[in-house]
Amino acid sequence: MIMNYLTVFLMQPGEEGGGGASLIFLLLIIVVFYMFFIRPQMKKSKELRKYRENLKNGDKIVTIGGIHGKIVEMQDKTVTIEVEGQNRLKVEKSAIAMDGPSETLDSKR
Repeated sequence: MIMNYLTVFLMQPGEEGGGGASLIFLLLIIVVFYMFFIRPQMKKSKELRKYRENLKNGDKIVTIGGIHGKIVEMQDKTVTIEVEGQNRLKVEKSAIAMDGPSETLDSKR
């Protein structure tokens, strides 16, 4: 399938050798797209997965929904966090976005 498209692409009418230049231009676009879009996204995803694997009780976190809390209990796929007013919420690990704020939750009480 790819070879058929490549053959059609290289056999375009026009100047001799123009197909090679077009192919180089196409490959250059693919490389630039990979370097600026795909690679950084894969790196960010890998770092986030590593961060979620290294969470432990007492860590301050922020969920994707913007809820700030402190981890009080961890299960395989879920985490129980304590939020303002000593309320507890159970959230999926995949919903944890980043580190929490530098100030502690206890300092506000």
